[in-house]
Amino acid sequence: MTNFLIYGSYGYTGSLIAKLALKRGHHPILAGRDAKKLAAQAHALGLPSLAFDLSETEKLDSALHDVDVVLHCAGPFGYTYKVVADACLRTGTHYLDIGGGIPELEAVAALDSDAKSAGIMMMPGAGFDVVPSDCLLNYLKEKLPTASHLQLSIRGVGGGVSRGTARSGIENIDRQGAIRRGGKLTQVPPAWKIQDVDFGRGPVKVTSIGWGDVATAYHSTGVPNIETYMYFPPVVRNLMRASKYLGWLLYNRPAKNFIKALIGLLPPGPSTKQNEKGFSLLIGEARNEKGKEVRAKLRTPEAYYFTAQTSITIVERILANDFKVGFQTPSMAYGADFVLEFDGVMREDL
Repeated sequence: MTNFLIYGSYGYTGSLIAKLALKRGHHPILAGRDAKKLAAQAHALGLPSLAFDLSETEKLDSALHDVDVVLHCAGPFGYTYKVVADACLRTGTHYLDIGGGIPELEAVAALDSDAKSAGIMMMPGAGFDVVPSDCLLNYLKEKLPTASHLQLSIRGVGGGVSRGTARSGIENIDRQGAIRRGGKLTQVPPAWKIQDVDFGRGPVKVTSIGWGDVATAYHSTGVPNIETYMYFPPVVRNLMRASKYLGWLLYNRPAKNFIKALIGLLPPGPSTKQNEKGFSLLIGEARNEKGKEVRAKLRTPEAYYFTAQTSITIVERILANDFKVGFQTPSMAYGADFVLEFDGVMREDL
């Protein structure tokens, strides 16, 4: 089948997705702006390809006219999502991406009525950001319908970070943290709050971050107060705290470009062994105004490997006419138990 297109297919995560798609019997069109990298990937996988820059509107529209779904994998998504999303609205093509930035998620959510008019589904965050966390928090809301507060904590074990993720992090370093308060997005400083969470082997310190669920969990559950946290090694946590005072040194363009160039010297991303052996742990908490609380834990495969699994599965659902038009989060479209369909995922009430 060649009725979907992967844009940014030769990046670290895009490559994992393309290989998994082929393994599952699909023949997607590979696409991206670097013709040389794209040709090498297409030759190795035996798949069709199209090289074009997202600024080439006619080529973009022509490519999307020939497919039912585009899976957008080329970041930083803050710079790329709008061009692809707008093209999907023009061409009637279902839109998926694997980004997780709060501004981008909110911007696609604002396209809901346009997507309904076009008869398409638009789902940003179709990877580890935010499939497992969105499903977990919606599960907790179902267990406690009166919930007024949600909290999410994430810890990766045995994995790593891709160049693309690192570069996106540097590009967005000047963005403040974010929480949801009273239904409104609220800016907070980096490392605004640090607290202890037990993932199963005793309490560890987690640091507040602006994870995508600050946006998506509100749309999925309607819960007006949301905070998200992640475990970082102490040295990273201390750097995050210091950035409150010294971050301005990194906010200028020359500094960002220099650091991103250094990132290019790193490995592309986690090794095959890390993909296979690593895993992620998520702790979700929901409470209501009376103090009643429910908690649950989710374990998933390594984040990049899991992103390939979830995004391709959602593509398959759409191709089978299993979708809802308009803006959707994973749990809005497929339910809180969607995440349990994947091998290696376990959910436990705490």
